Amino acid sequence: MAYRWKNDLTPAHVTPKALWLNRRQLIAGTAGLGALAAAGAAHAADDLTPNTIEEITNYNNYYEFGTGKTDPAANAGAMVTSPWSIKVDGMVDKPGDYSLADLLDGLTTEERIYRFRCVEAWSMVIPWNGVELADVLNKVGVQSGAKYVAFETIVQPETMPGVRGNVIPFPYVEGLRLDEAMHPLTLLATGIYGNPIPNQSGAPIRLVVPWKYGFKSIKAIVRISLVDQEPPTTWNKLNAREYGFYSNVNPTVDHPRWSQATERLVGGGLFAARQDTLMFNGYDEVAGLYEGMDLKANF
Repeated sequence: MAYRWKNDLTPAHVTPKALWLNRRQLIAGTAGLGALAAAGAAHAADDLTPNTIEEITNYNNYYEFGTGKTDPAANAGAMVTSPWSIKVDGMVDKPGDYSLADLLDGLTTEERIYRFRCVEAWSMVIPWNGVELADVLNKVGVQSGAKYVAFETIVQPETMPGVRGNVIPFPYVEGLRLDEAMHPLTLLATGIYGNPIPNQSGAPIRLVVPWKYGFKSIKAIVRISLVDQEPPTTWNKLNAREYGFYSNVNPTVDHPRWSQATERLVGGGLFAARQDTLMFNGYDEVAGLYEGMDLKANF
C-alpha cells in the first residue's frame, strides 16, 4: 500500500505492523537516513531495539477501559462498534444522526503516516487510514459564526469497566478551533495499516491531530458539534494547570510534572536514547495557525 506521509516520514519510520498486530517482531529505526531500495524512499538506518510484542500491542491510553497501558487491549474486545451513529449538530446546514457509512459516503479515504506524541513523553509513528475532517465538515455545511468543533465519545457502561468505575468523568469530550479542524492534516481515522481500527485504538472512528498531544485525538466519536464558544475538554476540566485547551506539542513548555523536551520512542527499547521532541511534533506547516499567540500562555 502506498502511504502518503508528511515532512520526512517514510514507511520505515512506522511503528512496525507486525508489532502492532502482535504477529512477529521487527526492528524499527528512526535516526540517520539511508536508501530504501525496495520503495525508493528514505528510511532510518540506525536501528533501535524494539520493546516486546506485548509491550507495543498493549501500549495505549483509553480510560474507558482502565488506567493501565495494557487495559484497553485486554478489555475493549466486547465494545459494540456496529451499528454506529454520529450526531452532527449545532451551527451546521445539515444536522442529523448519521450512520458512519452515510457520513463518509463519497469522501476519499487516504493513508497518512503520522507521528504520535503522547503528553506522557512517549511517541510512535502510525499509518492511519481515514478522511480529512474538513471534508466531513464541508459535507454537512459549516454555518457562519461557527468558531469551534466539539467532539464526544461513546459511553457503553456494559462494555467499559472504566466507565463503571468512574475513573474520570464520562463521556470524554474534546474540541478544536475551526481553523485547526479544517487544516488538511486533521484526520478522522477509521483504520490502521489498511485494516479497520482496533477497538482499543478508537474504533470505529477517531480524531487524529498529529501536531497536538495524543489525548486531543478523541476516540470512538458519537457526536460532532459546531459551536461559537470554546467547548469544554475532559483533561482541561480535570486539571487546567496541566492540560490546556490547545495542547500543541511544544518542547519549550514543560508539563508541571515532567519535561517535554525529549521523548521515548515506543519500540526503541527501555534503554534507548531519548530523542528530541519537535515543535508541533514536526508539523511546521501548522505554525501559521498560531501566529501572534503566546504559546506558553495558550498551552
